[in-house]
Amino acid sequence: MTIDQFNFAGHKAFVRVDFNVPLDEHYHITDDTRIRAAIPTLSRIIKDGGSVIIGSHLGRPKGVDAQFSLRHILTHVSELLGVPVQFADDCVSDEAVSMAGRLRAGEVLMLENLRFYAEEEGKPRGLKEDVTAEEKAAAKAAIKEAQALFTRKLASMADCYVNDAFGTAHRAHASTALIAAQFDRDHKMFGYLMEQEVRAVEKVMHQIERPFTAIMGGSKVSSKIEIIENLLGKVDNLILSGGMGYTFAKAAGGTVGKSLVEDDKLDLARDIVRKAKEQGVNLVLSVDAKIADRFDNDAQTRYSDIMTIPDEWEGLDIGPKTMALFRDVILQSKTILWNGPTGVFEMDNFSDGSRAVGEAIAEATAAGAFSLVGGGDSVACVNKFGQAEKMSYVSTGGGALLEAIEGKTLPGIAAIAG
Repeated sequence: MTIDQFNFAGHKAFVRVDFNVPLDEHYHITDDTRIRAAIPTLSRIIKDGGSVIIGSHLGRPKGVDAQFSLRHILTHVSELLGVPVQFADDCVSDEAVSMAGRLRAGEVLMLENLRFYAEEEGKPRGLKEDVTAEEKAAAKAAIKEAQALFTRKLASMADCYVNDAFGTAHRAHASTALIAAQFDRDHKMFGYLMEQEVRAVEKVMHQIERPFTAIMGGSKVSSKIEIIENLLGKVDNLILSGGMGYTFAKAAGGTVGKSLVEDDKLDLARDIVRKAKEQGVNLVLSVDAKIADRFDNDAQTRYSDIMTIPDEWEGLDIGPKTMALFRDVILQSKTILWNGPTGVFEMDNFSDGSRAVGEAIAEATAAGAFSLVGGGDSVACVNKFGQAEKMSYVSTGGGALLEAIEGKTLPGIAAIAG
């Protein structure tokens, strides 16, 4: 069942969204991208004459915690939807269930943060450090039993389920995966955002137009190893940059000064180089870097060959030769995946590389390539540089997108897609 095939008139829909947005110290939303992304799905249900129960989490609370209350975003959600949104102070209380039951056509109820309950994640909380194996096993069994009850309580509020939270699709939580089992195939579906995310991942992983180039940035090769190894069997070009580039440089015999390096992953870096060669993948690494005498936006800077960075200096971005090298590869590509910046883009002095990569991807996209940008930092890059609208698709999922690229099954998707 798809959302466009379903008539929501007279139906109560439990919609799992990802409203885990950043808030400042005054609880003002600093980036409402994820909220805006869910509005088309919510609006469709309202327009059909259905009523909506919104379920979401915010942050990583370990219990009821006012700073993580979804009440902070209630007004903004109401403004974007154009209808007043009711609020339940608890997600599974009798009052919450009663409020859901009283909803009329076109009305919306937002439940309090689902993660105020340990049952949402299905993991016991508050275990002592010296807990025995038997006590831990008993606690896990108890929370799983409680999670089943929690899930049924959520499901009882509605007669159909819509998952529009790609950002949590990699979690087998009560509201993202388990709840789907409470509805038959004709009454559970993806929202518009989830459909778009699934299609975008499918396009870069299984409907590839070549050449296919993946650009992996970030600080540590160890955190991207599963993604890299999965991509080696799919891509034509693999660009590795960011902090992990200095590990590769050192592994090849270079001196990288004070640059970030995983000394215990040098053999891993060499192994990746070997595997890329064996599989016929064009592995593209940085050749120069913008280096600084300290980790500071106002530091002294200069450019250096990545293999000969002076002892007291550290690389914080790619240099002009690397930008040109990456650009040439990107412009020849028909499918492009970008995850991770080339440097410390948060500091303006070290954002040129990430901006240049974004500009090259935008140019390739304008020429007909399909580009998928995902992962928190990459999304922050294209938003900072005003490039988001120039990409084919910018994913709202961080961990979910990475696990999909790794080739893993995402519980939130499997629960509906089968």
